[in-house]
Amino acid sequence: MDTMFTADEAAAFIAERSFTTGPSRRVGVELEWLVAPRGDLETGWELPNGGGVSREAGGQVEMSSAPADDLAACVASAEADQAALEAALAARGQTVRGGGFDGVRHPVRYVDEARYRAMEAYYDREGPWGRMVMCGTASVQVNLDSGDDDADLRRRWDLAHRLGPVLVAAFANSPELGGRPSGWNSTRWALWCELPGWGRPVSEDGDLRRDFAQWVLDAEVMCDRGDPPAEWDVPPGLTLRDWIRDGHDGRRPTRDDLEYHMSTLFPPVRPRGWLELRMIDQQDGDGWIVPTIVAATLIDDPRAADAAYEATEALCGGRPQPPATVWERAARIGLADRELHEAALACFAASAAALARTGAPQRLRSRLAEFRLRYTDKGRCPADDRLDSLRAGAREPEGAAPMR
Repeated sequence: MDTMFTADEAAAFIAERSFTTGPSRRVGVELEWLVAPRGDLETGWELPNGGGVSREAGGQVEMSSAPADDLAACVASAEADQAALEAALAARGQTVRGGGFDGVRHPVRYVDEARYRAMEAYYDREGPWGRMVMCGTASVQVNLDSGDDDADLRRRWDLAHRLGPVLVAAFANSPELGGRPSGWNSTRWALWCELPGWGRPVSEDGDLRRDFAQWVLDAEVMCDRGDPPAEWDVPPGLTLRDWIRDGHDGRRPTRDDLEYHMSTLFPPVRPRGWLELRMIDQQDGDGWIVPTIVAATLIDDPRAADAAYEATEALCGGRPQPPATVWERAARIGLADRELHEAALACFAASAAALARTGAPQRLRSRLAEFRLRYTDKGRCPADDRLDSLRAGAREPEGAAPMR
């Protein structure tokens, strides 16, 4: 049978599936976009370079690139697939829109699937934030290998979290809520922080595999997949550990259930056998290229990684990873924060040096240089452009919309 009988067996399975080490340095991206006009989307489109297309609850579209052997190949492949996806959408009278959050349209679930019905019910227990995330957010998710060995894994894991607030701040692109400034440069990130199933698994000094597995076991279960027409809802407060110990509705979870549970958890760095960086707002057009460059070079290039680790030291206060308050500052005021701006300047310089040192295509080097000149060097991010437009054409709100 495919049943997990003990929490220890489940923990071993989680650790094995989540963390895989090896010598490769593959790069991939998952790109979510808002779609106008909204509506349910068919899937199964063939893209020229093997990318996959899926649909999100609110009609967003997600394109997942095939893994590439290097950064330049990843960008070229994803660009071609993006062009094909946009052409397919245009044939349906739809276009993709940039931005990390749809701060204008009401969040409506367009995809009527058991997973999203259960997710909606699960999130609704905590307030309106879950529907807003499900139906109105879009991100750039950069996927990178976990590391050569356990020591490399530990360093890459910590570095990804150290870079997280810098990436949130530098690429924030969702300052609207209800068509007005929300008080956050990344409203998307502020919303994510309100959700159950979100969080940073804390493993700063201990065994990373063990600590992450315990975090997964103690996370609430979002759904129990049943055969139609049964719904997938579960009682509030049921953790995976509870389900393994006590069962639910006459059964205990299988390995497939365990994998599915892991897919419903959304830490900012999600281990899936590789590291999935989930903290970056979607940009406009092909603006996703720059955050992909920055994340990949700073984690994959050893010299750039050392520079980035040093550049983020002030954010961490002597610990391996920054506290939650730094992530909040990044989402709220971005590079207007002095420490975050200084870290971003050093990280972007290290990324540029890595591109030059490794002979990256000039186009990638130029794209990074243009972004630095327009935003990072000035302490700005794409959200500032959106705020300038809002303030030019709309009245300021009475006060910032609170997220907490």
